[in-house]
Amino acid sequence: MRKQLIAFLAAFVITGIVAVSMLIVGVNAAVNPNSVPVSNSPSQAALQTTTTSSSDASQVAQLQSLISQYQAREQQYQAALQNDQAQMSQANQEMQMIQQLLAYLQNRGIIQINNQGQITVIGGNGD
Repeated sequence: MRKQLIAFLAAFVITGIVAVSMLIVGVNAAVNPNSVPVSNSPSQAALQTTTTSSSDASQVAQLQSLISQYQAREQQYQAALQNDQAQMSQANQEMQMIQQLLAYLQNRGIIQINNQGQITVIGGNGD
């Protein structure tokens, strides 16, 4: 019976502390002079969006300018990427031609390529 009484008193004290702290927070929120007014109505929201200050308008203009600059840079990067891709394609074609030439010369017995990739000129049959 004594344990139940101690548990009941502990629960009562904890509940009281929580209730008092909730009351303090509620009263503080109710009397706070720095609170923001509630604007749930559509007319107030529309009024707030139409009454932008000049500093807001200048910030919007700056952001639009930055967006334009970033779009121009992106176009430059896309052009550079296409140029790099074209150069890489051309380099791949040239490498294939060189590989074909080396294979032809090796098949004709003019050159010999060892496992380390060293090329030795053997000579030709005078064609």
